Amino acid sequence: MSDATLLVLSSLAGGDKHGYAIMEDVEAFAGKRLGPGTLYGAIGRLEECGWIAPVGPRDRRQPYRLTAAGRDYLEAQVSDIGRVLKTAAQRLNHA
Repeated sequence: MSDATLLVLSSLAGGDKHGYAIMEDVEAFAGKRLGPGTLYGAIGRLEECGWIAPVGPRDRRQPYRLTAAGRDYLEAQVSDIGRVLKTAAQRLNHA
């Protein structure tokens, strides 16, 4: 999966959001602006995987929520990334 996938899942881990709110949240916590094509492509893939699900529309916008499977996937990715970062830090300290 892509960086956009992890960014969208991370945003939705904080609560239900529609597309624009996800873009704003990602920019705030990651400093990365997701374009509409990247964002909605990731949302489509995440829905197909069953990692996010739409919530009833509010104000003409479609909010999404993180599913249990999406939470499990995100937790596994965070663990994997943590291992990589720990190893990198250890190796940098010995360089």
